[in-house]
This record gives sequence, structure tokens and C-alpha cells, in this order.
Amino acid sequence: MHPVKTTQTTFESGNKPIRLDAYFPDTNDSRPLPAVIALYGSGGGVDGMSDPASMLAAQGFAVFVLHYFDRTEMTEAKDKATMVANFPAWGRTVWDAVSHIEEDPRVDPKRIGLLGFSLGAYLALSVASVDSRVKAVVEFFGGLPKEMRLFMRRLCPTLILHGEDDAVVPVQEAYDLKKLLEKKNTPYEMQIYPGVGHGFEDNVWRDAGLRSLHFLQKYLASSETRNPT
Repeated sequence: MHPVKTTQTTFESGNKPIRLDAYFPDTNDSRPLPAVIALYGSGGGVDGMSDPASMLAAQGFAVFVLHYFDRTEMTEAKDKATMVANFPAWGRTVWDAVSHIEEDPRVDPKRIGLLGFSLGAYLALSVASVDSRVKAVVEFFGGLPKEMRLFMRRLCPTLILHGEDDAVVPVQEAYDLKKLLEKKNTPYEMQIYPGVGHGFEDNVWRDAGLRSLHFLQKYLASSETRNPT
């Protein structure tokens, strides 16, 4: 494991400044790193993103927590109507974030993945379905919007993590995504947690975190970074 250094930068999307919290392993190795763009849920909980971002950075990933709500000048999405109305703009912001990050000399542009929670998972899957630059997706209790299946160009390796008793995003979303991935012969891994609702805690959170790390190592990390010290 490596110590982690954090910075914040901005880029432009839709003529708006968008913040990125960057987490990098603090090493003397100058080789470009695999990158993960992390997307929070409807509550806009940036603080809650620091633990998974730090965990991945300590294992050799460049992690960017994207403040995609900056595009629409809000701090949270309180209802479904707000999410539906702003979803396309947020999706374009994720696309623009990929464009910004792939120009970073510290990042390997051929190894970029997305990590999304709830609303962020819907965004991650939606963008990945049309952007071939995204090589892997880890989605926590989200799904692929049915509308995106009309525009979908491709799928990439996906890790599905969902609570069986989720009352916010029904677990059927996970099974629908699994069926689609199988139909497209796309590699995936899936873990449904019995008795768990929307949001993970304690042992479930730790298990999901390890699964995420191993999945991203498998699909993004090179042989040199799979077993970091």
C-alpha cells in the first residue's frame, strides 16, 4: 500500500467549472496509472467518497471524485423529476471528465474506469454504454436506464453490487443488467447481499470494497500494478 496525496482541480463542462477531487498514490514511480472516476449518489455525498477513493489510490490507482452536480449548480437531487431532467447534462459532464482525465500525463488513457453509487451508478453505466474509452464499471445499487438501451453502442466489464432488500432501487435492476451483459457476452461479476437495503455498512461495505478493488485490478491494472507494495 502507498500513502495517498489529495488535490482538487477543475475543468469546464457546459460552460461551468466542474470540481474534481484527485487521489493519487504518493510514490516515486512515474509510470502512468490506471484511473477511476467516482460518482456519488443523489445526496451528493462527497465526504462519503473519500474512503473508497483513498483505498483505491493506496493500491495504485489515480482516483477522481467528480462533482457532477456543479454542472447544474445544485448540491443534491431531491426527487426523480430532478434526476430525469438533469441526467443528460450530468452524463455529458462524466464524458467531459473522461476527456479531461485522459489528457493528464499521470494517467494511462487506455485504462479508465467508472465507479458509481446509486444515481452515480446509473450515470456510470449510461456513459460506459456509449463511450469506448471506459474499460470497466463498478456499480453499487444502480442500473442501466431502459432508455439507454436504445442508444447503447457497447458494454464493458461490469461489477454489480446490490442489496436484495433495496427499497429505493429494486434488486431487479441488477438482474436486468446481468441478463443484458450475458446477452452481449460481456464479462461481469455480481454479488447480491441478502437482507441488505440501499446503502452498505460494516462487513457488507468491506466485502464490496474488496470486490471492487479486485475487479478493477483485474480489468484496469497492468501486471506491474496488480500486486502493489
